[in-house]
Amino acid sequence: MPQDKNSHIIQTIAAYGKSLLGFIRRRVKNDADAEDILQDVWYQFSAVINSEPIEQTSAWLYRVARNKITDKHKKKKETLIDDMLGDSEDYDDEAPDFKAILLTEATTPETEYLRNLFWEQLFFALDELPDEQKQVFIWHELEDIPFEEIAKRTGVNTNTLVSRKRYAVLHLRKRLAQLYLEISEY
Repeated sequence: MPQDKNSHIIQTIAAYGKSLLGFIRRRVKNDADAEDILQDVWYQFSAVINSEPIEQTSAWLYRVARNKITDKHKKKKETLIDDMLGDSEDYDDEAPDFKAILLTEATTPETEYLRNLFWEQLFFALDELPDEQKQVFIWHELEDIPFEEIAKRTGVNTNTLVSRKRYAVLHLRKRLAQLYLEISEY
């Protein structure tokens, strides 16, 4: 029985390894991060396969990879907040100020709850964006990829990328304004 599970794991890695790594690489900053995430996916797969059957292996693998990528993006908090909510002539002055709430050094259950709520709402708001705006925002803010590099990858003009990111930031500010009001009343 354990031999069957080992051969299933090996067959799965052979069948999905390259395409899964490509999927992850397109969504993270560098190859090392992609390989780390892939290793985490395979580790989780090997642990789960021993405890329960997986009906749709492909869907399961890509879902776990997406979750690992999202977890990695969430770790890039401070850069994202500084750019999204920082001072800029391009954006209006009525943007909510999440910095005071989210970047406080105090770690209490309340601040952890508010941070988690913010990130959850941010990712919901990102999902509402057109794919081009969402991807540019994620690459530039969460993965810290310069516009020039994104332009090389996509073949899209740098000014177009800047514009897409600007629309994304405006949408996120508008979408998160209600959350800011709720948090500031907290």
